Amino acid sequence: MEEAKPGLVLGKLYLIPTTLGDNAPLEVLPISIKRTIENTDHYIVENEKTARRFIKKISPNKPQPSLSIEPLNKFTDPAVIPSYLEPCISGFNIGLLSEAGCPGIADPGADVIRIAHEKRIQVVPLVGPSSILMAMMSSGMNGQNFAFNGYLPIDAAERKAMLKKLERISKETGQSQIFMETPYRNDKLLKELTRTLHKSTRLCIAADITLPTEFIQTKIIHEWGEIEIDLNKRPTIFIIQA
Repeated sequence: MEEAKPGLVLGKLYLIPTTLGDNAPLEVLPISIKRTIENTDHYIVENEKTARRFIKKISPNKPQPSLSIEPLNKFTDPAVIPSYLEPCISGFNIGLLSEAGCPGIADPGADVIRIAHEKRIQVVPLVGPSSILMAMMSSGMNGQNFAFNGYLPIDAAERKAMLKKLERISKETGQSQIFMETPYRNDKLLKELTRTLHKSTRLCIAADITLPTEFIQTKIIHEWGEIEIDLNKRPTIFIIQA
């Protein structure tokens, strides 16, 4: 794998968090994000259109035609990913942007970060919102021992078995279990949670974090079964603790 020649100063890979929804970026992001974007012309992003829109919001005067943007998503050929870091080898900084939240967390950016370490490129994480951590912070559950499980299985039987497994692990270890769902299936998942889990298991639902419609509440399963709530198409984090 290609590495920099001796004496050449490598560029850095900046991990640039984005907003969790359509709110003003600098309401939830520190000024360091603005400074980094203003000084960076090479980017690796999930979606070029939304990335350009985000960059323009942060730095309206930055010339868009000068930007070099490489796509990183489920359609990207893994064989081309190492080439995305060539600007760093030549001494230029690169910004890695997630579609929402922090790069590398529930995000394909982890592959780029791994290769950057292999190439001896400095990885610089910047401060920004993570829906996973913000949900955990506000849940009132065990913040000393928790696990993020990503998306649950789509198959109904497998999903039910996984929920039972996570509840059992939580009961045996005290570990909080975090997971998420595709937003248009949130309501269906909530119904499954109220049918599958023990009535005394605690469930935190954290939706639209940092947005004006933010909703974060922790209740036992029995209580959630008696509440009408619309989570359809709202980015949501679920946390359980038995």
